[in-house]
Amino acid sequence: MKILLLGVGMQGKAALHDLFISPAVSNIIAADKDLEMLQTHVSSNNFGQKVTSRYLDATNTVELNGLFEEKPDIVIDLLPVPFMETVAEIAVEKGCHSVNTFYTSPVILELAKKAAGKGLSILPEFGLDPGIDLVLLGEAKRHFDEINTIMSYGGGIPEKSAIDNPLKYKVTWTFEGVLRAYLRTGYIVNHGEILEIKKTEIFDPKHIHEIEIDELGKMEAYPNGDASKYIDLLDIDKGTLNLMGRYALRWPGHSAFWKSLVDLHLLDDEPVLVGGVAVDRKKFLASIIEPQIRLKEDERDIAVVRIEVEGKKNGRKKRCVYQVIDRRDLQTGLTAMSRTVGYTASIGAQLIGTGILSKKGLLSPVSDIPYNIFKEELERRNIHVTEELS
Repeated sequence: MKILLLGVGMQGKAALHDLFISPAVSNIIAADKDLEMLQTHVSSNNFGQKVTSRYLDATNTVELNGLFEEKPDIVIDLLPVPFMETVAEIAVEKGCHSVNTFYTSPVILELAKKAAGKGLSILPEFGLDPGIDLVLLGEAKRHFDEINTIMSYGGGIPEKSAIDNPLKYKVTWTFEGVLRAYLRTGYIVNHGEILEIKKTEIFDPKHIHEIEIDELGKMEAYPNGDASKYIDLLDIDKGTLNLMGRYALRWPGHSAFWKSLVDLHLLDDEPVLVGGVAVDRKKFLASIIEPQIRLKEDERDIAVVRIEVEGKKNGRKKRCVYQVIDRRDLQTGLTAMSRTVGYTASIGAQLIGTGILSKKGLLSPVSDIPYNIFKEELERRNIHVTEELS
């Protein structure tokens, strides 16, 4: 199969590595705005003629269309989310399957009908979170007649040995993106009701709880986005839900630090005037802090996904826990975050290209990904899923 890979940043480098070593992939067209970086990366890793490097300014739809003229079978879109719909539209128009790592949108839902008519597959939401978490949730659901509790946890953190700053954190993706996630509204489901957690309160102690994670120890969890999305994704009865939450994991003490910054309005969305110049607060903080909290070459990050589901099967109480813990591969230099996102996207493309995923139109990680096959593919990449059923 011939793959078009759009975006060769941290996650893209992992996807490129995985595609290159796959015998099922014959050619890879890798495109990025930083062509010099891309060419250096391809050369230093001895990717040879299997990988072709291309310049791409994703804001230029003519350039985007031109890449599809090289007739790829599948496009893996790892560009920023604003380009998702444009890429998907061009892919369908050009007769190309597509995979991305973002939550789907109304435009993609509508486009899926056209894709199905042309015998094409669109697989969104296929990275780490969303992605691995949704596959695990889909598998957990199959164990229940009635679901009462869903707790979904995810996090990208440094190993304890790499904690050497007040944040107890190191960058595993764009720090500006992290800061934007630190001021967004959260939603949980409590006894069938969807409750809003104000974006300025996600770090309040009343919304934080601790959890013990095997291999890692005690961690703290804070609300992370909209857990109510799982109702439709999983097609479950909201009325039977006592609790459903979606949480990010950090080392203890992280939330208290950021609560102070939120309370001081350092993460507000509105620019602040400094000497008559409008300054984006998050961009300012990110530009100062990010260089100080990058992983060193000999340090590892950890990516965690944990799904806890409780309910009933045949009238009896049941509990399922699915968990993935991955660490940076120091040999390749690929971080755990890039591996779990980039490898997953690559797996999705290869499952489509080899015909294992034969459904056309819109595919869901919850219901359309064969769990055992996906688990085996992760394990081939030394990413392991643990299961606890009781």
